[in-house]
This record gives sequence, structure tokens and C-alpha cells, in this order.
Amino acid sequence: MSDDKNLPALALAPALSDQADLRHHYPWPSERALRKQLDRLDAHCRHFIERSPFLVLASYGSNGRVDASPRGGDPGFVRCQDSHQILIPDAPGNQRLDSLSNIIQTGQLGLLFMIPGVDETLRVNGKARVSVDPSLLAAFAGLRHPPRSLIVVQVQEAYLHCAKALMRSHLWNSDHHIERTSFPSMGEMLRDQTGMEGTVETREAMLKRYANDI
Repeated sequence: MSDDKNLPALALAPALSDQADLRHHYPWPSERALRKQLDRLDAHCRHFIERSPFLVLASYGSNGRVDASPRGGDPGFVRCQDSHQILIPDAPGNQRLDSLSNIIQTGQLGLLFMIPGVDETLRVNGKARVSVDPSLLAAFAGLRHPPRSLIVVQVQEAYLHCAKALMRSHLWNSDHHIERTSFPSMGEMLRDQTGMEGTVETREAMLKRYANDI
């Protein structure tokens, strides 16, 4: 593990300061890259969401603090109400409520949907609110852990993202997966980060504890 104190001091490099400066270093996007952005969910977007078991939710607070949170469930755990609105159930977590707090403060989010085995992703940006409306929660009453709240997203932008990033990372290629035992357990990492004393939770104990919340 690297020690930042042993790294050489680096001079701050000049940063790009405006859009014109940025565009000087990059070509303009193609017509297809611009036209693929929709202001709604078409049939392909809705089909992608219905097949997706995982997303990353990006949000920011009124103080500019940003956050990216993983969300998962069975394929289709996110519901498309129509072409302009989706519902995301809040599953049991660590009770920090970072994403929900940010949404209440700024009412905006970004979503990145993924499907295992598919290198393309779906990006959705929009307005959001946290709802405890019983009529909306009722749609998720059959879940093992019915949500306490929902994130209601009003879609403003939706577009399919090309496969390059996942192809470069070999994310779904099992030949590139590491052995989990070669990586520290969550209990070991948290002990080192927090300095808290006590018995370190093993991976087996963690999985047993998680089984109640999944």
C-alpha cells in the first residue's frame, strides 16, 4: 500500500479554464453523438432499464458535495412509470442517506444503468424527489424488504453510452476477475481506516449478516 508522505511534491499544472480552451484540445462530437440524446425514455431505453439489475446514482448537495452510490436489485427493480418518469426503491443500507439528502437539497441526479454481459450503458439525467406516497410505495409491496421511500425521477436526458469503457476494463470478462481472497476483507479495510478496536469481521460473517438485508 502506497504512503502519500513518500510521494514527491508535484507542481500544480495549469488547468483548462473555459469551454473554448477545452474545445481547443478536443474535436467536436459527431452528429450521431449529439442526436442520440433524448428528452424521454424511448422503447430501447425502457427495455434497457427493465433488464438492468444495477445502476450508479450520482447526486450533489447544496454545498456542492458530490456523491456516487451503487444501487442493485433483480432486473427491473427500477420501474418505468411512462416515458418521462421512473421510480427507484430505496433498499436497506447504512442509513447515511447521502443520496437522499442530496436529492432533497438540489432535486437533481444522474443515473448510469448497467446490464451484466452488455458493454453498452444507459445514462439518464433528470429532476428528482424523495417520495413516501403510499400509492407509489404499493407498487413495491411484494419485495422482501419493501422500501421506506422512493426516488421519483423526471427524465430530462437519456442516451445510450458506447461500449468503449467497459471493453477497455474487461469488466464482464471472468478471465480478468481477481480472486477475492487476494484482496483485504471489508472488515480489515474498515479496521485500518477507522482505527476501531475489536474483532475484525470475516468475509463469511459479513455475508451472513448481509443475507438478512438482501
